[in-house]
This record gives sequence, structure tokens and C-alpha cells, in this order.
Amino acid sequence: MNGLQAYQRVNTQTSITDADPHKLIHLLYSGALERINMAKARMQAKDYEGKGKLISKAIEIIGGLRSFLDFEKGGDLAVRLEALYDYMERTLFEANRHNDVKKLEEVANLLRSVKDGWDGIREEAMSQQQAV
Repeated sequence: MNGLQAYQRVNTQTSITDADPHKLIHLLYSGALERINMAKARMQAKDYEGKGKLISKAIEIIGGLRSFLDFEKGGDLAVRLEALYDYMERTLFEANRHNDVKKLEEVANLLRSVKDGWDGIREEAMSQQQAV
């Protein structure tokens, strides 16, 4: 591992350790998007092994996002997000199987939309947390 990779790993671990729950979800969205973009580059470079590993990691991250869903508090929104996450995972699997850049872009666009919404409620989420 070179110096830059070591720094990035420590920096990422520090970000996660210091993250509030809202920030942690933000980091997961960002991580999934980063893996999808890197997978797209690997796919275009015909590095199919690298692409597969990155897509698998993105699927794992989306599974992690799914595990954070609170069906009691989230109600219908949580149910709809679970269905969307399921669709994203299946679409990434198909993108990997068929080397389909368009499917990667579709999932990235869906993730960006959800992430933008999540980022937009940060202040509200933080004020609710402080009230507890």
C-alpha cells in the first residue's frame, strides 16, 4: 500500500468514526456512487475483474443502506426506498453481467437523486437529533 492509499484509508476511517448517523448515510451514498463511477471506467478499459469487484462493492453498500431503513418511523417511504434499493442491486447485477454502462449510469442517477434528497434534510435531521 502506498502513502496516498494509507492516508485515504485513515481519512475514511476517521470520517466514519466522527460521523453522525446522517453523515454516515451520506458517506454510504457517496461511496456507492464512487464505486459505480470507477466500475464504469474499468468497464470501458475492459478490466472486467476490476469492474466486477467495484460493482460488487456498490451492491454491498446499497445493501448496507437497506439495513438502515426504519420501517416503524419511515413507513411508506422506507418501503419505497427498500424497493428502489432492490431495483438498484438487480440493475447493478445486470450491468455487471452484460457490461452495460447505461445500467451503471441509471443506478448512479437514481442514487444521486436519493442522495440529494438526503443531503437536503441534513439541518432538519440534526435539529431532531439534538432535541432527543
